[in-house]
Amino acid sequence: MSIEKVRAYFKPLGIEDRIREFDVSSATVELAAVAVGVEGARIAKSLSFKVEDKPIIIVVAGDAKVDNSRYKAQFHTKAKMLTHEEAHDWIGHDVGGVCPFALPEDVKVYLDASLKRFSTVFPAAGSDNSAVEMTCDELERYASNFVEWVDVCKGWRPEEQG
Repeated sequence: MSIEKVRAYFKPLGIEDRIREFDVSSATVELAAVAVGVEGARIAKSLSFKVEDKPIIIVVAGDAKVDNSRYKAQFHTKAKMLTHEEAHDWIGHDVGGVCPFALPEDVKVYLDASLKRFSTVFPAAGSDNSAVEMTCDELERYASNFVEWVDVCKGWRPEEQG
C-alpha cells in the first residue's frame, strides 16, 4: 500500500509518526480540510502532469489553480495531467493520495509559490485518508526528487480575488 511506502520513506528521516490517518476520506481539498480541521487553502495538493512523456508533480495550495500560460512558460509545453492509470503506474500513488514522497527517481517534484504564505501545509501521505503537516522548508527537504520552486498557479493572490 502506498501509505506504507511513505511511512518507510519517512522512517530514516524520523518523521513517520507525523503521518495522520483519518476515518474519513481526504481525497479532495474540501474533504481533507474537514478531516484535518484547517482551511482548504492549507491543503497541499499534489498534481501530476506529463512533460516530454515523463511524469512530474507540482504541489500547490488548495485554493490555487494551474494557470496555463504560466505553466507553459515554465515547462515549455501545454499542461497535460496524468490519467488515473498513469498516476498509479508512473507515480506509484493513486489519485486522492498522490503526494511528493516515496516516488520513483524519474518523477521530478516542483513546489508552487502559492504554498509559501502558510507556516505549515498538509500534503497527503500516500492514501486517500492521510495527511502530514509540514513547513514549506520541510516539504522542500523531504520531497522526493525536488527540483525547484515555481510560480505556475492563479486564483490565490489577494489581487486575483474578485
